[in-house]
Amino acid sequence: MSLPVLKRDPVPDTLRQRLLTSVKRASSEAVHRSWELAAELGAIGPDTGRGKRFGKFGKDSVICFPPNTLFNEQYIHIGEGTIIGPQITLSAGMVPGQEMITDPVVSIGDRCLIGKGSGIVGHLRIEIGNDVWTGHHVYITDQNHGYEDLELPISMQVMPERPVSIGDGSWLGHGSIVLPGSNIGKHVVVGANSVVTGDLPDNCIAAGVPARVIKQL
Repeated sequence: MSLPVLKRDPVPDTLRQRLLTSVKRASSEAVHRSWELAAELGAIGPDTGRGKRFGKFGKDSVICFPPNTLFNEQYIHIGEGTIIGPQITLSAGMVPGQEMITDPVVSIGDRCLIGKGSGIVGHLRIEIGNDVWTGHHVYITDQNHGYEDLELPISMQVMPERPVSIGDGSWLGHGSIVLPGSNIGKHVVVGANSVVTGDLPDNCIAAGVPARVIKQL
């Protein structure tokens, strides 16, 4: 003969549980408010100490907090009214303190928007025009890895550098990559996850790996 199953009423909410819930809610709110304050205070603008390290940092421009990697800022110029998203990598040269042979190495124009998590890594010359917008996680560089000597690790081979330019009013989609020697014209749309390796004329839409013109406007 089986014993009857006793049904218990749900355990009522105790004072301890209510206090714990209140503490968790207050802690969550405090974390979010602290992060918002950190983002506000940590942003880099033309009048901040970090902003003054740049070769040029235009009025009403900002690098959002937190950045990822910033170094050799004296070789980097940023125009006016430009917003650079958080977790950005923005650098000139291989290591901090390196003296560069060109100045500026990286130039970003007025009213640009550089998406979160993007990287602009210059060694010779990267020139981004006015009103250029990018999606998140876009990568732009003017240096590549050499691969001529099969007996030498790739990391130890000569790294060729070729200038990069991006024309006014262009848009680079999420995850796109711009490699050394690329020249993107004015008012160009580069599709998401595309890889630009050469020249793209003005007023076109390009996509693919490597990026090809799919529509000329």
